[in-house]
Amino acid sequence: MVRHTSVNGARAWVYAKRVTGRFQRLHRASGVVLIGILAVVPWLSVAGQPVFRIDLPARHLTAFGTVFTAADGFNLVLLALLAAFSLFFFTALLGRLWCGWLCPQTVFLEELVRPIERWFEGDRRVRMVRDAGPWTVERVSRKGGKWAAFGLLAFVVSMMALSLFTDPRLLWTGQAGPATYSLVGIGTFGLFVDWAWFREQLCIYLCPYARFQGALTDEHSLVVSYDQARGEPRGRGRDAAREGHCISCDKCVDVCPQGIDIRDGFQLECINCSRCVDACEDVMGRLGQPPLVRYSTIASDEGRTTHWVRGRIVAYAAILLALTAGLAYRVLSQQALEATVNRMPGSLFVQDDDGFVRNTYLVSIHNTDARSAHDYVVTVRGLPEPQVTTPPLSLEPLTDGTVPLVIRLPNGATGRTAPFVVAIDDGTHELSVDATFKAPPRGGLP
Repeated sequence: MVRHTSVNGARAWVYAKRVTGRFQRLHRASGVVLIGILAVVPWLSVAGQPVFRIDLPARHLTAFGTVFTAADGFNLVLLALLAAFSLFFFTALLGRLWCGWLCPQTVFLEELVRPIERWFEGDRRVRMVRDAGPWTVERVSRKGGKWAAFGLLAFVVSMMALSLFTDPRLLWTGQAGPATYSLVGIGTFGLFVDWAWFREQLCIYLCPYARFQGALTDEHSLVVSYDQARGEPRGRGRDAAREGHCISCDKCVDVCPQGIDIRDGFQLECINCSRCVDACEDVMGRLGQPPLVRYSTIASDEGRTTHWVRGRIVAYAAILLALTAGLAYRVLSQQALEATVNRMPGSLFVQDDDGFVRNTYLVSIHNTDARSAHDYVVTVRGLPEPQVTTPPLSLEPLTDGTVPLVIRLPNGATGRTAPFVVAIDDGTHELSVDATFKAPPRGGLP
């Protein structure tokens, strides 16, 4: 394993060499798509609503035209569980697919940051030689240009990320609030420090995923591994292949962005980015040999059959199916309004001077329609000729309101407890809420 700190505790910089190959072409294509999604999605809308936006001040999450509010807490729990078990499922099946191919840290470093660095400072060997020398005018200008480019890129990415939390038209035209632009500044600074210095240390020391991936993968999970049986003992040069197919070219080490040697076996630092696979395919291809570093499983490396369908995969798939079905059902069956009816605090019933018994309730209504305002009519069913008093209520999209509901009945018209229904109608939907009417015993209060 390559050390990430020197003997005196200083940072040992990782100089990842440029590599090309089929996996890097696929990586570039997927990275462009992912960056494109981040750039475009905030500007898209469905039925007048953003395709995806997290509105923290309003406590709304909008996804594909559906708005989730604080009242949809259970739906958000289902969504979080769905994301978690998706990660478990794909990790158990395909190893660190997220880290190597989908994580924003990897995508931005591989597709934007490292190309910028090579453009300003050259590839691995040139950078190593220049950094080992004194601070010349050329070195300062190259470093300065690179860092300026990193700062500009960090600002643009921060703006793109904040566009998922606020209206991008306001954000990009300078009309957002000071708090929003403060977050942009914090994000810009954090990304710049990450890209200019922290880099692989985020994956090694801060990201918790590497720590628990060992519990998610098993001997049948697809990972990047070294074929030790074919590669050892290592030799030097083309003639050394008769000792072992690995010729100790160290290309797999030179291209690794994590600064490790994949030939040392399974390591938490490995993110399965496949750069070492492309490097080995290039070298061994010239020797007429299959690559020693490749995507494989521990079971395959040991000469056993890889079982893609196994207990944990079936269990994760079943849980994902159940979560998806549950979330889909709740979203599709969601009503355009939500309401609760609660008795006025501190008041069970009141007997008026005219002999009527009065109950007072608070009707709280939430307009879950993200596009239209509604006028609400509250009626009562199930009581004998009640006198009902309640003010009209109009609500803007995604707002709440509460109105009092006063019901009067002649004393003795019901028993001590009478169930009834409060109906709330917005003109297109009606919601019924059960409630009870309380009265004194027949004959009145003692």
